[in-house]
Formats: sequence, C-alpha cells, structure tokens
Amino acid sequence: MAGSEAAEPEDDPAAPAPLHVPRTPTGNAEADAQLDRLADVDHLATDGHMEVYEDVHRGLRDALTALDARPGPPGPSLPYSSSNDSNSNRS
Repeated sequence: MAGSEAAEPEDDPAAPAPLHVPRTPTGNAEADAQLDRLADVDHLATDGHMEVYEDVHRGLRDALTALDARPGPPGPSLPYSSSNDSNSNRS
C-alpha cells in the first residue's frame, strides 16, 4: 500500500506550479528566445530557478553587448571639445 500513499504530482502542494507569467515578444529573435527560456522555471523547484535566471540574464546581456558592437551611423559631433574648455578659464 506504500504506492497508494504517494501523492500524484498534480496533488502535491510542494510540486512546482507554473506561474503562467505572460511574456510579450520584443521583435528581437535573440531576446525573445531568452525570454521564452524563463518558462523553464515553471517545471523546476524554486532552488532551480536561479540557474535559469542567471542564464537568461547572461543571454540578454550578451545580446545587448552585440548590439553595441554592431557598426552604425556616426554619432553627433560635440559642439565643444575639451581643448575649448581650457580657453574658457583665461582671465
């Protein structure tokens, strides 16, 4: 009768329960893949969440770093350079 005493997974209050947190697509495939990875925590005990969160954070950080590394149009020129600042200190 030991088998009948075991609770079914859906009847176990200590079992992981899906949070069903909505994730809105960003339009960026890399970011969306990382955000979709967050659904993995729905199937893990809370002690497994940190690994997923750290993995997602690392992936999002890498995606942002890649965006910064892509060549783009030159930025606006500054109206004053640091050499002009020294001229304003003349008496």
